[in-house]
This record gives sequence, C-alpha cells and structure tokens, in this order.
Amino acid sequence: MARCFVTRSLPGTAVDRLAAEHEVEVWPDRLPPSPDALRERLAGGVEGLLCMLTDPVGADLIAAAPDLRAVSTYAVGTDNIDLAAAAERGIPVGHTPDVLTETSADLALALMLAVMRRIPAGDAEVRAGEWLTWEPARLLGHDLHRATVGIVGLGRIGQAVKRRVEGFGARVVHSGRTDGMPVEQLLEEADVVTLHCPLTDATRGLIDEAALRRMGPDAYLVNTARGPVVDTDALRRALEEGWIAGAALDVTDPEPLPADHPLLSAPNLVVAPHLGSASHETRAEMADIAVDNLLAGLAGTPLPHRAN
Repeated sequence: MARCFVTRSLPGTAVDRLAAEHEVEVWPDRLPPSPDALRERLAGGVEGLLCMLTDPVGADLIAAAPDLRAVSTYAVGTDNIDLAAAAERGIPVGHTPDVLTETSADLALALMLAVMRRIPAGDAEVRAGEWLTWEPARLLGHDLHRATVGIVGLGRIGQAVKRRVEGFGARVVHSGRTDGMPVEQLLEEADVVTLHCPLTDATRGLIDEAALRRMGPDAYLVNTARGPVVDTDALRRALEEGWIAGAALDVTDPEPLPADHPLLSAPNLVVAPHLGSASHETRAEMADIAVDNLLAGLAGTPLPHRAN
C-alpha cells in the first residue's frame, strides 16, 4: 500500500477506487496547496501524486520527493510539470487526453457566439433595467455563419472546433506546426481567431501586439488554450483602442485573473474561469483516467495515458 496525495477534491467516485488500494490524503481546501505545503507532503513519504494543472511540479519539487514513484495530472496539458526531471528519476507522468476534447470544443464555440453576438452585454442590460424597447441598431454583433474562422493548432480540440464551426457554415483556415498557413496570414484572413495550441517556448506570447494589429477592427480572438499564449497587456490595449472587435477567454495570464485587473475594464470582453472541461460527465471521466494512471504507475505497469 502506497501513500498518495491528491491536491484537490475530485468529482465522481474515482478517488474512492484509489483509496481502496492505497492510503490517500486529499487536500481539503478550495484553494490549492501552497508550494511549501506541497513540498512538505511530498517530502513526507508520498509515493503517488495526483495534481491539478495549477500545481507546479518542477525539478526542485521532484528532487525533494525521495519516495515519489508516479505522478498523474488531472488535465491534458503538462506544462506545469517538469517531464524531463520526472523521466530522469524514472517517474511516469500520466495525463487525461481525448476525454475532454468535445466538451472543450463546445466551450470554445459558446465563447465564440457569446462575444460575436454580444450575449453577456445584452444580459447585463436586461438585469440593469436598460432594456427599454426593441431597437434596430442596438447591440449589433457579427454572424458566425458568414465568418472565416482561423484555428491556431489543429490537434484534437482544434479539429473538434473545426467540425462545429463548419456546421454553422463558416469557412475555416488553420495554422499548425507542420501544416496549414503561416500564422501571420491566418491573422489577416480570419474574422475569428481561436487558439488551440499547447503552451511551449514557441507559442508563449504568440498573440502579441504585432499579431493583434494584424487581425483588424472587425475580428475576434478566442483563447481556450493557455493564458500565456496571449500577451495580456497587448490584448487590453487592442480592445480599448479598437484594434480588434472583441475577445473571449477561458484562460488568462495571470490565472486566476484578479477582480481589479485592468484587462477586465476593457470593452467587448468575455471571460470564463477556465471552464473548458467543466461538465459533470467529463470531469468525472477525467478523474477516472487520472486515477487509472496513478494506479498503474504505482503498480509498475504501463500507464493508460503517459505524457513522458
């Protein structure tokens, strides 16, 4: 029986399956454990770690965990984990691909429609008592079915978004690591730019001032990938000065975004609190996969979904 630490309470019954085979501690708070608290747990004999995408698991933390034998993250992305440092120690790292593809694509489409058709702005007017009558030129947005949608990163989620927007009748262009058009050309052609690329050295700050100025005053930006792919200050200025028509974000930099952050005062902005995979069904499936990965790692068998 191994000692396991789970950094947040998970939906579903997956953690019960883990506890049936191993000694399990679940962090009880809504906020994540601090770096010091996480280091303390791992230094105290923890062999299996089930972490969230918000938990930094760097080389120093791995080095401070002498008994650690397996890591499983409750996410697809692994940019919060030093995969090389884990591999050097022979520690397998599991993640949860595929299961959240369709749910994340649904959210990207929802954000796209919300910002293009100004749904949050309309909702705010109704709640403020400002809906006085039907007005022909009030809260006009843009049609998705007439748009050219530019997808940056045509992986699993990008392809799922492509199917959805083509169903609306939109034209689709894309830019990928090995195919599609150059990002610069996509930014100039697309009415909507939707980001589905991983966070790497090459994509960090990809959407900067120069990129936003290429997009044009009737274009929209949607980011459901990772916050640091977009230069936050440049986006704020783009919205305030009208370089682009609007933006919809499920991820931000920093994340979470403080309530007094200057970006939140920018016009035509929709922000969701990282809800990409947030359905009952998908989050429970993610927990099952994460636990399956950890159980396999602790048993010394191949992980169903290994990242390193």
